[in-house]
Amino acid sequence: MTGDEMSAPLTTETGDARFAGIDRMATADLAALMNDEDATVPLAVRAALPAIVRAIDATVARMAGGGRLIYVGAGSSGRIGVLDASEIPPTFGTSPDHVVALIAGGADAIVLPQEGAEDDVDAGIAAIDGARVSPDDVVVGIASSGRTPYVIAALRRAGELGACTVGLSCNEESELSVVSDIPIEVPVGPEFVAGSTRLKAGTAQKLVLNMLSTITMVRLGKTYGNLMVDLSPTNTKLRARATGIVGDIAGVGRDEAAAALRRTAFDVKQAVLVARLGIPPEEASARLARAGGRLRGALAADPPKERQL
Repeated sequence: MTGDEMSAPLTTETGDARFAGIDRMATADLAALMNDEDATVPLAVRAALPAIVRAIDATVARMAGGGRLIYVGAGSSGRIGVLDASEIPPTFGTSPDHVVALIAGGADAIVLPQEGAEDDVDAGIAAIDGARVSPDDVVVGIASSGRTPYVIAALRRAGELGACTVGLSCNEESELSVVSDIPIEVPVGPEFVAGSTRLKAGTAQKLVLNMLSTITMVRLGKTYGNLMVDLSPTNTKLRARATGIVGDIAGVGRDEAAAALRRTAFDVKQAVLVARLGIPPEEASARLARAGGRLRGALAADPPKERQL
């Protein structure tokens, strides 16, 4: 990137006269103004839906074949990637290495600002090489500005290795878009506090990543309807949720649902089959395997039998 390109104005970095006097406004007025600005973000995301859909379909295809979804970012953008990736295993029962987040500066940067790390091109390349990126993977570069050197270098390297690359930025015609197979641009305009891209830009990124990861998991059979049948019930709240899910799908009471969960070591999909079809856990496991892990397919294999718990 040339010096002229680096100095070119970015909408995410510019000021807005509407916010010039916020330090003199009443709290209620500040809250209303900020809320009004936040309300514009979903509309900006909606305008990018065609590109988001392309990214989702590409991710589904590769993850179905054993590939991974890998986020790469720096600063606030990197932390948003880490947040989304960390939520997937407990919600959808995936292995932690199926959705991965790489952040400039490493794990320390999650809680301690390491702003200089975003300029380290070599570190971006090394992160991709260290993750053993392959053509089976989708790599999503996240950068509000669209010109963060660490992210651009990482995405360029991922492309060289054959991965499908997605660039998520909040400025138009960014360098990140140029190096991406699928550019997603969500221009949200100037921030409430000039240059603070953890605000509207961060919200836009979170909304897009929510869609990308969640819809991918739905398309991969990780839900039954809108129920998270692959969740990992690792605490009291999640075990109660799992019991409700089994009861709703199998059409049984909470006691019967809880018993089925205990018999299946709290595997929700197996528990549904045990409770609804009256089969042992071993048969439930085999039935799911034949259906590619999809509960709907496993249930459709034949009609329910009389339940025996």
